[in-house]
Amino acid sequence: MLIIFAWTPPHFWALAIHRRAEYAKADIPMLPVTHGVHYTKLHILFYTLVLFAVSLLPFVIRMSGMLYLACAVVLGGRFLHWAWMLYRDSRPHAAMATFKYSIWYLFGLFIALLIDHYLLVSL
Repeated sequence: MLIIFAWTPPHFWALAIHRRAEYAKADIPMLPVTHGVHYTKLHILFYTLVLFAVSLLPFVIRMSGMLYLACAVVLGGRFLHWAWMLYRDSRPHAAMATFKYSIWYLFGLFIALLIDHYLLVSL
């Protein structure tokens, strides 16, 4: 549950940056509209760091094993890469790429958690 809580802001804020003009036109107070794009990018980076730390907790509390840890580190590192690219304006469509990757990140993380759980049970 904590993983989803930490994942939600960078996921939706990346989409909100991409669709900022539409949110502004519809008068929907998303973070990039109310506080600006740079502020939002900084917070995406911050929340992605928090998410990275939170995603390691299943291993820390011994709910999962090394397979999950390896996947969490690799997937989280890639998410951090996209958050950094978005923050630095290094890629023209980084907001949408970050948003799309975040979906694959969550899917991969939960698959790793599931596989790791059944590997631990069978050992």
